[in-house]
Amino acid sequence: MLKVAPSLLAADFSVLKAEVARVESAGADLLHLDIMDGHFVPNITFGPQMVAAVRKHTDLPLDVHLMITEPDRYLESFAKAGADIICVHVETCSHLHRTLSRIRELGKTPAVALNPATHPDTVFYVLDLVGMVLLMTVNPGFGGQEFIPAVVPKIRQVAAEIRRRRLDVAIEVDGGIGPETAASVVSAGADVLVAGSAVFGHEDLKMAINQIRQAGEGVRR
Repeated sequence: MLKVAPSLLAADFSVLKAEVARVESAGADLLHLDIMDGHFVPNITFGPQMVAAVRKHTDLPLDVHLMITEPDRYLESFAKAGADIICVHVETCSHLHRTLSRIRELGKTPAVALNPATHPDTVFYVLDLVGMVLLMTVNPGFGGQEFIPAVVPKIRQVAAEIRRRRLDVAIEVDGGIGPETAASVVSAGADVLVAGSAVFGHEDLKMAINQIRQAGEGVRR
């Protein structure tokens, strides 16, 4: 089943508890939390305390995307805060295999992310360690950016490698995702769609999520 993961980066932080409740009742499959440090990406968002606050108000899986330098220093903190999936970037890990193994040791699902210009081969040797590969369809750092179509062939490459090796690894796509782009990424192999402004920028969150899901499911039939 195609999953939709609303990104809390686009939520109203002043009423975070209510926003979490709204999006959960609207049919979200998991919640995506973007952690930015102002070094790896040109923005600063939040840390483990925010993850812990969200954890108190939902049983949905928390998909924590670490867009930070030296992620190894913070893995335990995010695990303790309640993350279910911890995603690190190829570009920030000197010893990617070790980092992903540590996430698994902490009892969490390891995931690995690629920026738009990063070659997919960089994750092939760790596919057996992860539960998910995140392919960025914008350059990370800010919400509301325009979708980069050139990433679609890369989604297809990663999906083909996962199928070839018969691995149980989901493909997540993040950046400029909405009803108008969902079909192209799902047809290429995406299983999880992260959507921020396309969900929280809509007055009817349930309708927004359903539109994205239906656009993607339409190419799976």
